[in-house]
Amino acid sequence: MKMRLLLAIPVMFVLLFSCTAEPLQDDTIIAVAENNVILEQEVLAVVNDHRASLGLNQLEFSEIAYKYANKHTDYMISKGSLSHDNFSARASSINSEITVKMVAENVAKEYDTAMEAFEGWYQSSSHKKTMEGEFSHTAVSVKRNAEGDYYYTQLFYQE
Repeated sequence: MKMRLLLAIPVMFVLLFSCTAEPLQDDTIIAVAENNVILEQEVLAVVNDHRASLGLNQLEFSEIAYKYANKHTDYMISKGSLSHDNFSARASSINSEITVKMVAENVAKEYDTAMEAFEGWYQSSSHKKTMEGEFSHTAVSVKRNAEGDYYYTQLFYQE
């Protein structure tokens, strides 16, 4: 919570005291990106808190998984729908960069908070199984489409 406030204060300062429309657009883009990163970190924290409550290992953040999660989130936004399209290709790409035993993913859309996304996955037996699976690494990508709807991709893998 303190981290959220620390990030929000500079963003609010920039948004409130911008003098021209052009910098405001740049600042708005930065603020949206920072908000997405905050949601990504919150999803990871909620999933790890849940795993800890079950006595499971904490998932480590993976830059490799993040790269492919971002690409897939962009893909879903471009299609306007959720999908696991090309999952095998994502899993193979991750495996080509770092040898993994298994890869899985959860996707979601239109949840405004990390907790809502987690609860949506938790209510689905297959998504819950993935969150509670024998994985070591993860990454979450959260982005908004032009209408303001959030799209989520969380990739998991076991080394």
